[in-house]
Amino acid sequence: MRALRVVASAVAASFSAIGAVVACLAAIGIAHAQDAAALKKQMPGQWELSTTERSKTCVVTLKGDAAGQGFKLELEPACKAALPFTKDIVAWSVRGLDIVRLQDATGEAVIDFTEVEAGIFEGLRQGEGVYILQDLAAARAMAKSMDQMIGDWSMVRGNGQPVCGLTLTNTEAGPDNFQVFLKPRCDASIAQFNPTQWRLERGQIILMSKSGDAWQFEADDNAQWRRVPDTADPLIMLRQ
Repeated sequence: MRALRVVASAVAASFSAIGAVVACLAAIGIAHAQDAAALKKQMPGQWELSTTERSKTCVVTLKGDAAGQGFKLELEPACKAALPFTKDIVAWSVRGLDIVRLQDATGEAVIDFTEVEAGIFEGLRQGEGVYILQDLAAARAMAKSMDQMIGDWSMVRGNGQPVCGLTLTNTEAGPDNFQVFLKPRCDASIAQFNPTQWRLERGQIILMSKSGDAWQFEADDNAQWRRVPDTADPLIMLRQ
């Protein structure tokens, strides 16, 4: 009898464990469904589809109305010239938990996006590169920020000693990059790096040399741009 009680207890414990697992899976399923539902509610509105540094842009209006296998959208007329692949986009949808799909008439992906920052989605087209989908107002604010980057800058050390002057331009120098020019009498380390291109990427100023080396600068609380990762003898860019 005691053995039967032990077996019964074990069986009850097993059913209890199974019940807990089922409940957990159900909770996960509900959370996932809520995530997808929230994303569907979040997306309708105006978005900018662009190359990573906005050298080519296109305004996409996502709508909440059903359209075939997804939801309706509108592309501004200039989209097909700026980004030729957009000619195949006829609808949008949410796939899985967090994928925003711009799709063709059959429901196949023209490009899939996942959120990398709040309100900023990133997608890859094989053989072409990375594209960004972000809130139109935020994108235009970023464009204004980039315009403010253009002009003369000074590089200084942490003690304020000037070590180089440079000019950021809006002259294109390859996909999503722009020309930068060093002024005479730069510090040897900077002259050796000799950046020829720059871009603004995710809040950083990126300087690039002909050899492919890159220096990243981030804005600090004093409206200065410090090279990262930071060092004991920091390099700082100051707007002139």
